[in-house]
Amino acid sequence: MRISTNVGIGIDRPRTLDETVAEVRRAADLGLDGAWWAERRTFDALTAVTVAGLAVPDLPLGTAVVTTYPRHPLALAGQALSVQAAIGNRLTLGIGPGHRQHVEASLGLSFERPAQHTREYLSSLMPLLRGEQVEFRGDVHHVVGQVPTPGAQPPSVLLAALGPVMLRIAGELADGTVAIWTGVRTVATHITPRVTAAADAAGRPAPRVLVNLPIAVTDDPAGTRNRIAAHFAGVGMVPRYRALLEMEGAGGGADVAIVGAEREVEKELRRFADAGATEFIAVPFGSPDQVARTLAFLGHLTGTAGRASS
Repeated sequence: MRISTNVGIGIDRPRTLDETVAEVRRAADLGLDGAWWAERRTFDALTAVTVAGLAVPDLPLGTAVVTTYPRHPLALAGQALSVQAAIGNRLTLGIGPGHRQHVEASLGLSFERPAQHTREYLSSLMPLLRGEQVEFRGDVHHVVGQVPTPGAQPPSVLLAALGPVMLRIAGELADGTVAIWTGVRTVATHITPRVTAAADAAGRPAPRVLVNLPIAVTDDPAGTRNRIAAHFAGVGMVPRYRALLEMEGAGGGADVAIVGAEREVEKELRRFADAGATEFIAVPFGSPDQVARTLAFLGHLTGTAGRASS
């Protein structure tokens, strides 16, 4: 299992572009397997990927995730392929429809058929990313065009998928899935089997399964979990996240976070690898010293001293 880190947003405030580049550089120096951006109401994630990718060579970069509703497939394909050309084809494009509250209240769009929206979106986006001419007229999307981009290879595309229908779409049409607020039992019994079965049925390669969770290497696990619970108190108010937490038997986000001393953290990461996760995206939590300790240990796990999947 690969181990990467989330960048660009701290527990106290969004990071500046210079600070984000420094986070990416630190991830590369520590030997981590990649850096990922979540979409927030701050810097555009794909623009930030480009800035960091030009400053820090070689490290794989990705979005987990950017939302599809504000972006026509032609627009997102053009942006993603431009990023690919700029950073030497190191992008993984994680996408998702987002949440009803954001789509309806902030964007003023209908969220009535998110699965249909997503299936049609991927049906046009994937060939666009391959440079193909697309003529797609669905119930939700109308896409006619092509995005030839010299120097750009098609990025790997992941779909944020939590329920059975979206996991099936991720397996059939995308290269895998990104899961957040998902415990190890849910990954093993719900996420991995469903997305893998869908990929097999569609004749696609084994899917990537990414898990994105808060993590803290600490000698005060109880206190740290309490702080995680307070900071992420709103997680349980999002219906899809609440359903996942209930599936896991967890009371809140802190119950699925990975918290403890080095040995406990390594054990939990190995459990996720055994559950079928192919990559763990760390969301380091705590003071600067605690974050530094966490990232240093994760770097150790990705190095010659042993990987979490070994």
